Amino acid sequence: MAINKNHEFEELDGVKCGIVERNISKERADFLSALLSFNNYEVKVVPVQAKAKPAAANTAEQPDAEPVVEEPAPSLFTLGVTDYTFNPINAIFGRMLRTREGHVVTLAYWQQKDSVSRDDKPYFE
Repeated sequence: MAINKNHEFEELDGVKCGIVERNISKERADFLSALLSFNNYEVKVVPVQAKAKPAAANTAEQPDAEPVVEEPAPSLFTLGVTDYTFNPINAIFGRMLRTREGHVVTLAYWQQKDSVSRDDKPYFE
């Protein structure tokens, strides 16, 4: 069980992982996977699983009705790292992650608002 919403973990592909982000696109998963792999984290990316919903509100008429499986958007993924103590907020603001160019990963770079990490620029001005 997570201490708070910012530090979640669960089993992905049979391995206990710290969850980095949920319900992300393939492009976002590729970006984060490359970044975290460069920083020596073992990354797991799994597709979002479909969740079952009750078939109908009139279950008295159909007591043996099968639950309807709601299909998620076709390209959503959950990304985690095998270090289940990993916390993305602490990693970003603790300046623990680096880009391939050797710069510290900033929040804007993590969120893909900047294509280059500007670690010389303060977070708040």
